[in-house]
Amino acid sequence: MAANIKVALVHDYLREYGDAERVLQVIHRLYPDAPLYTAFVDYQHLGTEAKRFASWDIRTTFAQKLPGIAHPHRWRGLLPYLWENIDLSEFDLVISSSGDFVSKSVLTRAETLHVSYCHTPPRHLWERLRSHSQSLRWYDTWLDSRLRQYDFYASQRVDRYITSSHTAARRISKFYNLTAEVIPPPIKVHGEGQVGDRYYLYVGKLTRQMQVDLVVRACTQLDRPLWIVGTGHDAEYLDSLRSLAGPEVKFLGEAPEDALPSLYAEAKALVFPCSSADFSREAVEAMGHGIPVIASQQSGLREVVLDYRTGLLFPQPTVESLVDALKEFEGLRFSSAACIERAEEFAESVFVDRLQWFIAQALDAHHAIGVETERDSFA
Repeated sequence: MAANIKVALVHDYLREYGDAERVLQVIHRLYPDAPLYTAFVDYQHLGTEAKRFASWDIRTTFAQKLPGIAHPHRWRGLLPYLWENIDLSEFDLVISSSGDFVSKSVLTRAETLHVSYCHTPPRHLWERLRSHSQSLRWYDTWLDSRLRQYDFYASQRVDRYITSSHTAARRISKFYNLTAEVIPPPIKVHGEGQVGDRYYLYVGKLTRQMQVDLVVRACTQLDRPLWIVGTGHDAEYLDSLRSLAGPEVKFLGEAPEDALPSLYAEAKALVFPCSSADFSREAVEAMGHGIPVIASQQSGLREVVLDYRTGLLFPQPTVESLVDALKEFEGLRFSSAACIERAEEFAESVFVDRLQWFIAQALDAHHAIGVETERDSFA
């Protein structure tokens, strides 16, 4: 890579420290001098996590001054104006980290290489959940239709796509008619540990989309101990989970990262019931502690969990299917060494090596196309 190349990073917004922000953080370590362009930063919602970005050169859009920053999707109709007003003309390489807020739609010069780590095409536009679609007003339906058109045409501006899994790559192919290189997100792998025998473990958000009720119902039906780590903002759903839970189900709330190793140490398995997930950091982290994973075969975790080697995949997103998987799991034995070995394939160092190689190849190809075009213009 040329020594004097100018790089800019683009990210949807900074409101929480989630999986997308963890990927962004690793990319920023590769380009520490690159400014970060983002729609807005919600420092109040970030709380103590804001310190992770304290030394960064962060440049927000005019959305930073808009009211209702806690509910950004209320003004999602402004997305084209947010991103297209950013001036990236001075940069040779732009790396966007894009998901629901379509930051990949920034405008760049023909000479600039734009690589997008597309976590997913916006699900609220392309794969609206049935429970949400029934409550949409006519204005929302009309706006989503316009934004789908915009998202498609804006997607064509990107030179190269990267995504987290083949499941996500198929979505990019279907909705954008484009190909994406699969480079799974970087995970900090513990690298040691043994399978415990006290409880099943769930780690993640407590939301309807994550289908946490499946594992609560299954463990309650089998009278198996289940420890749940995580929180959610849907009070109605949280109440329903607690009402479904039997006496062996414990809700631990949010746990700091340094507390997770002790939780993994006594777990029989991590159960990840979500059938729509493209990837799961928690699943890889569990395997990195030597813990097998029970996950939905319909999710992207079929690319992560080696069935009958580092865990089990259950075929249907139903309580009955998960109950059968738990019963079968208890009659099998899994190698912690095999789990750790598999997790190491998703280590941060692997991500960095693959990303640097991909960008170097893309820059060379982009430069070669530019030289060839210039030569043709003088022919």
